[in-house]
Amino acid sequence: MQLVINGQMVSAPQLHTVADLADWMALPPFGSAVELNGIVIKKADHHSTILKDGDSLEIVRLVGGG
Repeated sequence: MQLVINGQMVSAPQLHTVADLADWMALPPFGSAVELNGIVIKKADHHSTILKDGDSLEIVRLVGGG
């Protein structure tokens, strides 16, 4: 499966949902956000949001500091 993640083409295993992507990328359960084809996906919708070959994602992780 080919996905564009943060502007880079990535070859990924066959991922079915945004939740699968989060697991594959080892995203933390809190402090990350996923945008799929220009739409921010709520965490509650990660398990029901289907990925397709060629989808474009922006993934951000919050970091603390001062």
